[in-house]
Amino acid sequence: MNRIRLLPEHVANQIAAGEVVERPASVVKELVENALDALAARVSVEIQAGGRSLVRGTDDGAGMSRDDALLCLERHATSKIQRAEDLAAIATMGFRGEALPSIASVSRFILTTRERDGHSPEGTQIIVNGGKIAEVKAAGSATGTSVEVRQLFFNLPARRKFLRTEETEAAHIQHYLTLAALAYAEVAFTFVKDGRTIWQLPAVKSGAAVSGRIDALRERFRALLGDEKLLAVNFSASLAEDFKPEAAEMFETAHPENSPTPDAKSQIRIWGLIGAPGASRTTRDSQFVYVNRRPVENRGLNYALIEGYHTSLMKGRYPVCCLFLEIDPAAVDVNIHPAKREVKFHREFEIRKLVGQAVKETLLAFHAEPEKPETNPGAETQKRGEGQTETIGRSVETKPAPEFSSPALPNFPEKLKSLPVVEPPNPVQQTPLRMGFAPAVESAPSMKSAGTSPSAISQLPSSATTPLLNVPLRLVGVIGKLYVLLESDRGLVLLDQHAAHERILFEQMLNRIEQGGSAPSQKLLLPETIELPPRDAQFLREQLAVLGKLGVGLSEFGERTFLLDALPPFVKAADPRRFVFDLVDELRAAGREVNLARLGEHTVAKTVCRHAVKANDPLGGLELENLVEDLRRCAMPYTCPHGRPTLIEMNYRELEKKFGRAQ
Repeated sequence: MNRIRLLPEHVANQIAAGEVVERPASVVKELVENALDALAARVSVEIQAGGRSLVRGTDDGAGMSRDDALLCLERHATSKIQRAEDLAAIATMGFRGEALPSIASVSRFILTTRERDGHSPEGTQIIVNGGKIAEVKAAGSATGTSVEVRQLFFNLPARRKFLRTEETEAAHIQHYLTLAALAYAEVAFTFVKDGRTIWQLPAVKSGAAVSGRIDALRERFRALLGDEKLLAVNFSASLAEDFKPEAAEMFETAHPENSPTPDAKSQIRIWGLIGAPGASRTTRDSQFVYVNRRPVENRGLNYALIEGYHTSLMKGRYPVCCLFLEIDPAAVDVNIHPAKREVKFHREFEIRKLVGQAVKETLLAFHAEPEKPETNPGAETQKRGEGQTETIGRSVETKPAPEFSSPALPNFPEKLKSLPVVEPPNPVQQTPLRMGFAPAVESAPSMKSAGTSPSAISQLPSSATTPLLNVPLRLVGVIGKLYVLLESDRGLVLLDQHAAHERILFEQMLNRIEQGGSAPSQKLLLPETIELPPRDAQFLREQLAVLGKLGVGLSEFGERTFLLDALPPFVKAADPRRFVFDLVDELRAAGREVNLARLGEHTVAKTVCRHAVKANDPLGGLELENLVEDLRRCAMPYTCPHGRPTLIEMNYRELEKKFGRAQ
């Protein structure tokens, strides 16, 4: 007796449905992907009871003829690939041909479609119950396709009982629709839940230029997720060399007319929006990453984002982003996950490095110094009530950052340390300071409330994108011997003197290391011998030169043994051996592709904390001016090395709301 048998078709479909259809959101995903592949301009999704009782997807795409509509319900029937070689360069959202038959096998399913370019004025309707076709008939229909899925898992009660509450399932559906709507801003999306319209997003014209697509994305992001301080990313690079899987090479040899040009294959473009420093979350829920418009999950890309932000992000916080990677489809494998959520790059190392570089360059541009405006001599003097006038030029000469020297106040001349202390009750004489970095940050809209004084309105900057460190600031006083109070034409600014000084010292010492200098080192009384496993020993051997620059005295003492004879003086390691083990683990966790300067920055940050101005260190007016001016010359002045903000702004609108003068 034969023990191996072919499964009945409906059983095979239900097994496939176990991979394709996890929950109602999976149904929505497959229907929307089919609509987008059909070049729909409008997509509508309606659900009831969290998708348990109804999921209806409607689009105005290409539609299908009667024969195609019947064929699409067969397993592995698709119009998106034709041969095995096509799997090496998938350019569509779907490609397996399993979605519709799998969904139809576990639901009461109605497909209504009409071909856009067909000659028949009527469409086709197919009714399927649990995988069995019940009826096929002609039906009146607009061009496009409508799929109605009722009573999901009605014939699989074991699967149905694992569904979550209606609200949870609806939240999963809304999350996927958010992903799709962000990726296709030129497509109009409608989402209806239990008879109530949740959103109705109009199509946003974008054009072919990246700048136009970024503008469209910003508008769609704002409509879905609200206002955020977002920076535009527009980065492109050439990959080192073309990667051609064997299947792709065979296909190009057989069909040279379909081979992409060399330029197209060697380029990667990264564009989209990332949050400015300060726009972060405690989870990755606000990170949207796409590869060739497909929303993906990839651990390497997550690490690349963190690496790009680095000192602009606090520990335990994650950046907000909506990033698109455009890359040769042959260089990415989208067929490694049953639900196509995860992708694998053929050159993971290089892609991750470029994503981190794109983020870092965007943040550096955020802090880049703009052209200095022409100085108005008449504006350089201001009356201070009935007192004397004080002249401070708004155009500040850029000077190289001073060397890291004194632990107490390395940036300030000795003569400034003897100035009288500014106590909180006595405001410092208001001095206009100009700081010249021009990040493209969206500030709050101009005030229109009746309670705003004409003088306050006239002080608002003419440009809504004028950055905080590029507007005149007036020094008002110090609160609690820590927070420096400044006034701008936009409102109130608070500066954390400790965080600001940390950033200044951090960049000065880091520049010193990068320019060939080295951190101080202190010899151990008794050198330690450290034996490592072969992998760790080889890894550490490659980093000895960089570690020496950081003040860590390590040398080879055998095949897998190292001699530790010095540590930076600020490292208080009770167990030096454990310090080295932790060092290796930290470097490995960051990844080999991470520049070893990252470790340097970590140790430099420790130095900075020891030497920076503390909370109770009193500073005089000129010392505070120097602090602000030194901060202005930093590459990333808005956060300390640990990612905490150095400056906080509260504009006039926020102040008026707190005092009840505006709604």
